Amino acid sequence: MIVEIKVPDLGETINEVEIGEWLVDIGGRVKLDDELVEVESEKATVEIPSPQEGILVEILKKQGETAAIGEVIGRLDTEEGGKEKVAAEPDAGQEKEPAQAEKATRDIESDKGESPEPAPEESRERKGDMPEGSKVKVMPAAARILAEHDISPETVTPTGPGGRLLKEDVLRAVEDRPAAKVEKVEKKEEPEPSLAEEEISEDELEHRVAMTPIRRTIAARLLEAKQNMALLTTFNEVDMSEVKKARTLFGKEFAEKYGVRLGFMSFFVKASVAALLDFPRVNARIEGRDIVYSHSCDIGVAIGGGKGLVVPVVRRAERLGFADIENKIGEFAEKAKDNSLTMDELQGGTFTISNGGIYGSMLSTPIVNPPQSAILGLHAIKDRPVAIDGEVVIRPIMYLALTYDHRIIDGREAVTFLKSIKERIEDPRKLLLEI
Repeated sequence: MIVEIKVPDLGETINEVEIGEWLVDIGGRVKLDDELVEVESEKATVEIPSPQEGILVEILKKQGETAAIGEVIGRLDTEEGGKEKVAAEPDAGQEKEPAQAEKATRDIESDKGESPEPAPEESRERKGDMPEGSKVKVMPAAARILAEHDISPETVTPTGPGGRLLKEDVLRAVEDRPAAKVEKVEKKEEPEPSLAEEEISEDELEHRVAMTPIRRTIAARLLEAKQNMALLTTFNEVDMSEVKKARTLFGKEFAEKYGVRLGFMSFFVKASVAALLDFPRVNARIEGRDIVYSHSCDIGVAIGGGKGLVVPVVRRAERLGFADIENKIGEFAEKAKDNSLTMDELQGGTFTISNGGIYGSMLSTPIVNPPQSAILGLHAIKDRPVAIDGEVVIRPIMYLALTYDHRIIDGREAVTFLKSIKERIEDPRKLLLEI
């Protein structure tokens, strides 16, 4: 039976996706829920799982092409009898190179039931003992891991149908490698040559690439914010001495008890939540002629992901402790690296915190993430001279920036809101006492 592979519903606002890498070649066998193909939406990259066990016999949308939600992008054959026919006779609307069709047919034939006495070549192939001079058939997911760990495919025993090298085979090989060998695998990137070092022709002075859906969405939302909001930024500075002292005194015990490092971000999330409860309009948004107040503090945390800036949401942050917040942010950071954040994790924030300080930023004016009304920008901590009780002392100082929509938030409200965050960070005991 032929089963269609369709683009799933990824959220109310998403109408189409861009096809990423197919993780299985035509003729490859997959199990139920095995990853088939990556698709990239305007918010995240997701992997479409196999709806059934079978063999991939047709790819209708290739990498880089767009597809609508619900559109068929490929087909699986779940029965033994129909594999050869589909591989050898593609639909009229899809042309296949003769060599490709022949290869797919050969691959599918190798997946049929085991014969009582396999030929010597077939026996060697199924055991992973490839004949001399032959090439191992490496699946895309396996190829990525081989490249990451600098492993030659010939050194790994393939267990897939037709002697294919699967992702699981490579993962087993990585686990079995000696520790010393794994450490040896770090690649050194060679510096890019400057224009002065070599002659470059006129045709090589620039190149053009298409914007990814995520990058297009970032651009559109930033432009929307600049055009549709009355944005204003207010600044303050905060002495980080007490927070740094708390991390020094209790960081080790905190990590031992909760299994996560005590970072700066949890302090700012807690301080922001307390300030939002004091100034609910900063946590509100404009819809038409109405102001919509949120009864929960859903804090978006800006994180640099593999394909651009993403803002996953820590939901109901007013109910979470320091450890819960740190665990959630750590989980988001890991998912952002491999582009596995879900739609639900990226939607519905009421206030955003962006920490440019981790990249060394001294001061910036962050742009509000619509439809929210404000965003807090954090910056690098630097030792600076400050006057305290008539004396000049050196303290670790961070500059804070609050950009807000002046249509809904007044200047006095914004300045007082930012000042309340400053006071709670400079005396964290207020966070513990919830004052």
